[in-house]
Amino acid sequence: MNPEIISWLLEGDPAIRWQVQRDLLKKTPEKYELERKKIAKTGWGARLLALQDPNGYWGGGLYSPKWTSTTYTMLTLRLLGLPPDHRQAKKVCKIFLDQGFYSDGGINFFSRAYWKYSETCVTGMILGLLAYFRYPDERIHALASHLTGQQMTDGGWNCDSYKGATHSSFHTTISVLEGLLEYENTYPERKEKIVKARRQAHEFLLAHRLYKSHRTGKVVDPAMTRMPFPPRWRYDFIRALDYFRACGAPRDERMSDAMELLQMKQKKNGLWLMSSGMSGKKFFDLEAAGQPSRWNTLRAWRVLNWWQANPQTVV
Repeated sequence: MNPEIISWLLEGDPAIRWQVQRDLLKKTPEKYELERKKIAKTGWGARLLALQDPNGYWGGGLYSPKWTSTTYTMLTLRLLGLPPDHRQAKKVCKIFLDQGFYSDGGINFFSRAYWKYSETCVTGMILGLLAYFRYPDERIHALASHLTGQQMTDGGWNCDSYKGATHSSFHTTISVLEGLLEYENTYPERKEKIVKARRQAHEFLLAHRLYKSHRTGKVVDPAMTRMPFPPRWRYDFIRALDYFRACGAPRDERMSDAMELLQMKQKKNGLWLMSSGMSGKKFFDLEAAGQPSRWNTLRAWRVLNWWQANPQTVV
């Protein structure tokens, strides 16, 4: 990899620097954890933490307004790599469970007079946050069990399954997969059932070549071919690739379309640009759309390194 690109990445926010050290430079934990601790003290992480109100919320709500609510701010802090033992994050984990844990074992932040079941996508998000921040509460196991019980016959998940949906949603599936992976990493003793569910969901994504119709081969949604960050609730091809990298999945020929798309988006200088994200209220942009992106360049290079390090394909 070009040393100039590494130098450029290391000029970025601590959230970028520690992941470059871990994922691209393969530094020891002693080295990159020192950089990771800076997230709470300076840069994007410190700015977000400073916006938390005395009651522990951001934006005045648990799930809305988008994208300044407590849920979406915590999702961003997790992506930045805020250390799991951070006090402010732990406080929010308690709020999530005390305010959202529902009788069916999932998370329901919505009006229970009208919403009689947990929201699958949100439950996946909250499971990932609770597991990442190592929140010690037995209810976390109920969330994982609820999600495995909601898995559809095609291998994925859909938050509209209660309304009769029969085909899984890319958006719901990636949120659940990320949550289950975080849970599995935190509770390896419960791995067996989780691994089985994740593998079935992998087949759902792979059957669609990560962003295409399994019937026609056409792109399901052009937004899935973009590279925004943070992704919020929306699925896109690099989010899926980075998930497969993070879980150490074997290289699979059915990922090749997505890998080719990733390489097509690379500029001549070896960088990737930031795509515009979803509309809505934000505290601030991490990076400007249309400009060279440290986030996307970091994510793309680590995906490429993972792909190249696994030459054997699985069909």
